[in-house]
This record gives sequence, C-alpha cells and structure tokens, in this order.
Amino acid sequence: MSDKELTFWDHLDELRRVLFRILGVWFILAVGYFIAMPYLFDNVVLAPCHDDFIFYDLLRYIGERFDLHDEFFTQEFHIKLININLAAPFFIHISTAFWMSVVTAAPYLFFEIWRFIRPALYPGERRGVQKALCLGTVMFFVGVLLGYFMVYPLTLRFLSTYQLSAAIENQISLNSYIDNFMMLVLCMGLAFELPLVTWLLSLLGLVHKTLLRSYRRHAVVAIVIVAAIITPTGDPFTLTVVAVPLYMLYEMSILMIKDKKTDGVEEVAEAEKE
Repeated sequence: MSDKELTFWDHLDELRRVLFRILGVWFILAVGYFIAMPYLFDNVVLAPCHDDFIFYDLLRYIGERFDLHDEFFTQEFHIKLININLAAPFFIHISTAFWMSVVTAAPYLFFEIWRFIRPALYPGERRGVQKALCLGTVMFFVGVLLGYFMVYPLTLRFLSTYQLSAAIENQISLNSYIDNFMMLVLCMGLAFELPLVTWLLSLLGLVHKTLLRSYRRHAVVAIVIVAAIITPTGDPFTLTVVAVPLYMLYEMSILMIKDKKTDGVEEVAEAEKE
C-alpha cells in the first residue's frame, strides 16, 4: 500500500509508532544520563558555581586585555549549594537525567517529524521543510549553548551576590539552582526556534515580511524587555549579549519568509509578459 492510500487509522497507527520510538530514545538516553549523572552534575551542571568556569575566565581575560577594573570583569565567584529537602537529591537526579535526554534527543525528534510528514509533501515542499528542520535543530543547540555558557552564568552571578540587606545571608538551595538552570537553558534553546516558528506561521498565511518589518521597532522594545527579564543584571554588557542574538533571530525570520504582496505583484508581472 502506497503512502497516498493510507487511511486515517493507518496514519494514526504510524503516529503511534513514531511516538513509541521517540519515547524509547528518550528512555535510553535518560538511563545513560542517570548512570553518568554523578560525573555530569559535578563537571557540567555545577560548573557555573565555580570561579574557573570558562565564561568567567573569558571575562577576566577581557578585563585584563582592555585594562578594565570594573567588578564585573574582576569579581571572584564561588557559591556552595545547600539542600533542605530529604528527597530532593534523588528526584533531581531523575529529572536532570530526563531533561538532558530531551535536549540531546532533539535531532532525532526532528528526524522523526520529517519522516512522518515527508510522504504528504511535494518535492519542492520537501526541500523547504528539510532545510527548516535542519536549521531548527542547529538553532536549538546554539540557543542551549548560549544559555549554558553565557546567560545562566551571568544570571547566577548577579542573583546569588545580590543583597537586599546586609543582615540577610544568601544561601542557594539545590532546588532553586536546578529550576533556574533548566528554565534558562531550555528557554534560550526555544527562543532560538523563532525563525522556524515564523516560517511555519508564514506558510499558514498568519505573518509575512511586510508585517514583521512594520513592527520592527516594537520588536526591538520587546526584545530588550525580554533580555532584561532573562538577565536582570542592570549592566549594558549583559543586556547587549542577550538582546543582540535575539534581534538577529528576528531579522533572520524576516529573511526566511516571503511577502505575499510581493509574490502577487511578481505573478501579475509574469502573466502580463506572457
């Protein structure tokens, strides 16, 4: 039976198999991460807690290279987490392994999506969707890496050293650290999917190039607000390193989609030539 002859129930059955394969890959990766978690937790998850983290070294190098004496470039940083919940280490062990498996399984997830929808696409559509899914995979990991190496360390260093009063001693709990770590890293990964989401919305006719261009100023304000929320450090450097990539994603979204009005004018012009 060819792909075009499949019934609704055949497609539903194929979707069920796709979901089982995805869940199987997630489970296998989660088990592997669960076994390796003691090493990963010390050397990956908790790495931003220590002063020798690669991004802190980069800041110190920039400070020395350009003779900058601001505390932002010279601050020595180290925090020690505390645990106040008896069962927290065990459940965090499981949840961290699961979310790591979700992140690293993203390429396989996109592959399964591509394999499921490919038979229903025309050759020209297949090339476009394949490029979009490949771009989505790359952009997701770029966002995750930016969140891990830059956004989260900046946020952690600011919030953990911020003092409302000298009489209050900051003690960071394990649950609070992990919640913020997962949220920021995953949010940055999802934020970098903006070009893919915009492209899909353009296929549905919901957005077009002219619309995004006309709201460019509004987008800049919204991006600055989002960047300020993600990294509430208050300094221009931190705001810039987050806002600039987000704005570049917005401009990339404009380049990726077509303008309906322009396409219509081109079609009329071609028809008149014929």
